Amino acid sequence: METKNFQVIKSSGEKVDFSISKLRGSLHKSGADKATVDHIINTVRDELYQGISTKEIYNRAFALLKKRKSIYASKYKLKKAIYELGPTGFPFEKFIGALLEYSGYSVSIGKILQGKCVSHEVDVIAMKKEEHIVVECKFHSEKTITCNVKIPLYIHSRYRDIVAQFANSDHCPNKGWVVTNTRFTADALTYGRCAGLYLLSWDYPDENGLKDRIDRLGLYPITVSTLMTNREKQFLLSRDIVLCRQLADDKFYLDHLGISETRKTKILAEISILCYSN
Repeated sequence: METKNFQVIKSSGEKVDFSISKLRGSLHKSGADKATVDHIINTVRDELYQGISTKEIYNRAFALLKKRKSIYASKYKLKKAIYELGPTGFPFEKFIGALLEYSGYSVSIGKILQGKCVSHEVDVIAMKKEEHIVVECKFHSEKTITCNVKIPLYIHSRYRDIVAQFANSDHCPNKGWVVTNTRFTADALTYGRCAGLYLLSWDYPDENGLKDRIDRLGLYPITVSTLMTNREKQFLLSRDIVLCRQLADDKFYLDHLGISETRKTKILAEISILCYSN
């Protein structure tokens, strides 16, 4: 049953009615069982007050999930974990590259391509069979910032300049992507569809957005871990370890962190469940 007596404040400052169904849905996606979800919803509902922020609700639900089972909390914090890849945006580019690589593409990061008019630094180049994709990544450290129509307009012009240069080559790109960790405006989506650009955001395309791909493939960023400190995560990111699966494959990186064997075992167990439970 919905609770409509309480208004909550989003990060944008907008006031909306508290929705139990939205909270239930996000908790369910963490993999938590029905008893855990019901317990958290009842607890949060009892602690509601007028004007509570969505951040406070998130923090409370996260703490309850972590107390019950850390793997639930890790999946629940996925969106926040993407923001923690910042602030420069380069780890986000590496993350998108890793997602494509684990999806069967041959990937290059930060390569300079000569266009017909000028040269361009391309965030990600991905190739698989007949596909030759150039990807521009737009990372935002604030969830209130969206990608407006200027972004795909600008990127489309760069893409066309590159295509014009390679038009008669076997290496000519045949798809341009724009990827963001936030959302596109309605005009940006309209332009992308019209121009033939592939737009990928947190929740777009429907059921195949960034969050869906991550969950489906089990390719979680290292920042989802609830057992590692921020310093430890930044160390791994600086060594190009952006996915939990990369750490699972290269466990020796944990040896450089100087952590105990007991804690190392717990971290690897957490990561293993994240990567291979789907």
